[in-house]
Amino acid sequence: MPPLPVVTGRQCVAALERAGFTVRRQSGSHIIMSRPGSPVLSIPNHNPIKRGTLRAIIRDAGLTVDEFIALL
Repeated sequence: MPPLPVVTGRQCVAALERAGFTVRRQSGSHIIMSRPGSPVLSIPNHNPIKRGTLRAIIRDAGLTVDEFIALL
């Protein structure tokens, strides 16, 4: 498995949009995204997103690290 890249919240949101997720709303510094058949994701709009948080977002989105990197 390749190492996780260092990304900002906006970069993560853009990659997930390419994967079919859409932004539903923003609550403070967290962007709420959803896609039919997947759980609702809460993406922190931080710079950078911590590695553990990013790994959990990727897992909840149903993606692998390789797939996520390709979407960046």
